[in-house]
Amino acid sequence: MSKSYVLYNPHAGNKSGTERAEKLRELYTDRELEYLDITTIKSYADLVESLDADDAIIVCGGDGTLNRFANDIYDLNVKNEILYYATGTGNDFLRDMDGIDGSVPFRVNEYISNLPVVTVKGKSYRFINGVGFGIDGYCCEVGDKLRAKNDGKKINYAGIAIKGLLFFYKPTSAKITVDGVTHTYKKVWLAPTMVGRYYGGGMRPTPHQTRDQREESVSLCAIHDSGKLKTLMVFPSIFKGEHINHTKIVDEFKGKHITVEFNRPVALQIDGETILDVTSYEACIPSLFNKNEEAKESCAQA
Repeated sequence: MSKSYVLYNPHAGNKSGTERAEKLRELYTDRELEYLDITTIKSYADLVESLDADDAIIVCGGDGTLNRFANDIYDLNVKNEILYYATGTGNDFLRDMDGIDGSVPFRVNEYISNLPVVTVKGKSYRFINGVGFGIDGYCCEVGDKLRAKNDGKKINYAGIAIKGLLFFYKPTSAKITVDGVTHTYKKVWLAPTMVGRYYGGGMRPTPHQTRDQREESVSLCAIHDSGKLKTLMVFPSIFKGEHINHTKIVDEFKGKHITVEFNRPVALQIDGETILDVTSYEACIPSLFNKNEEAKESCAQA
């Protein structure tokens, strides 16, 4: 009898991941489920080898959980069906797939393959939604600190962003290179690169980018050279993708290879997971990234 292996993240959804994953028992009454805490899995290669051909994998968690799973199994040639059950807080991948909270698990094999690559501090990662650099990375950094202090409480990222814009976050100067063409800015608030439509709990920084384009291009949005109040006025429109109408302070680029360099270290986030003290990153489509390069060197060297 075939089985479904439920790989759940107990920390997802403000630590409600275990409870929410248990709801799958109501959906799969005619199928054997085996639950595995995804944080305790030491070898995905061993797990994949142990599966029968008709077994399925159900990944339960948020965007960060799906990101880590996609990275961990990327080179394993998994032939089993992989389903995703969103139990996170932001759930931008679910939103991009036109799902809603509580949507039944759906197949993602095709969507977690051929992913773009971001290289940060000499290490490379596949990403499923976007890479945030600027105040979005700052929001994740502050959110992580609040979560550590206020266990289980919901984090208000919109509130963090507003306070950051007004008081705490200082914009940087930046050099952004898209397919060999460099653009320089004196004051940059936001410079994310996207493969999907959404990140940050529903923001659409690059509204012309779609997931189906992931083997051809990624897109970048730069909010730049504006004061605090002007930026604060424009910022809410990013949830509808209408911020790009403010062409004096917002640029949108599409390309195969993007490099962003800031003049001071800031926090960066990859699908909601924070990396501190970053001054630059590179992002590129899969065909430009040679996975056989030693230490997975940067896209520019692939």
